[in-house]
Amino acid sequence: MIQFSIPFKLRVSLILVIGIALLKTSVWWALGYYSAIAFFWVIILKPPLKIISKLLGAELILLSLLALPMGYEKASFMVTRSLVCLLIMNSFIITLPPHSLGIALKGLPIPATFQEIILLTGQYLEILISEVLQMQQSAKLRGLSGYSGWLRYTSAAMIGSLYLRSLDRAERVYNAMILRGYQGKLPVESLSTPRDNFALIIMITIASLLTFFSYVKN
Repeated sequence: MIQFSIPFKLRVSLILVIGIALLKTSVWWALGYYSAIAFFWVIILKPPLKIISKLLGAELILLSLLALPMGYEKASFMVTRSLVCLLIMNSFIITLPPHSLGIALKGLPIPATFQEIILLTGQYLEILISEVLQMQQSAKLRGLSGYSGWLRYTSAAMIGSLYLRSLDRAERVYNAMILRGYQGKLPVESLSTPRDNFALIIMITIASLLTFFSYVKN
């Protein structure tokens, strides 16, 4: 199967999500086409089914509670639309290789200063997640296994410990970057190939037409 670059995957995911978000409410046929495209895109990304199902299950509960006051017809459309968007973005995020979130965000058309801030933020979030996983593993080794045990373990003191550990590790990462020649700009490039540009144009055209006709055809 054809391999796509990380910035290309992010751009396609955002095009689909933005197009779905701009759909006219209760236009099911357009949402159905978007859902088919989304499932095809998820097949290409190949996210772990167990993880994606857990994420969507938790998000479905939250969305259902938020959409209850809207009425059945509107709420069902809003929940379905939101789930399709979440399916796309969750599949993209959980299939990212380690330390590549910043590379994906670097490909967005935003000023260079904001690109560096986003890239460093992405690196810090990965450090924070790594520390959480280490603390969770430590809790299991101490006999605090299971969901309730982990909740007891995550007290205010442990949250403070997590912050200190992640801050200390972030400082060590920063010092290592300085020793390797970091001068305020990370050497991360995201050049697009002609194939990627052509595919993006097709995707933008399809999304624009679907969203446009959702308002024209009632």
